[in-house]
Amino acid sequence: MYATLTDEQARDAIARGEFAPALVGAAPRTVMVLTQDWCPQWAAMKDWLADAADEAGVAVIVFEYNRSGVFEEFMRFKEDVWGNRQIPYLRYYREGALVRESNYVSRDAFRANLAGMR
Repeated sequence: MYATLTDEQARDAIARGEFAPALVGAAPRTVMVLTQDWCPQWAAMKDWLADAADEAGVAVIVFEYNRSGVFEEFMRFKEDVWGNRQIPYLRYYREGALVRESNYVSRDAFRANLAGMR
């Protein structure tokens, strides 16, 4: 599964301090990708991410927050609450619980991160 986060879901995450259980529990393993569309590392990941997610049976939910109506608010939340100022920022969930965080990864590193979530 490869999906896009909505502005409403992003606002909800800001209010909760975390993504809704229905999102992070969308599959046994879910990866939230928070990025901006201009980022060259994101462009490289975007080329292979959907296929890698399908191969691994993982849900990937992407939010290009600079293209959203909550850009400034979400960026402050990501940076100040979650303490991550880099993009792309990946949050890995197993059975709805956060188990790992990373920034840009290669396809092989992404697979290794997913393997570590079993």
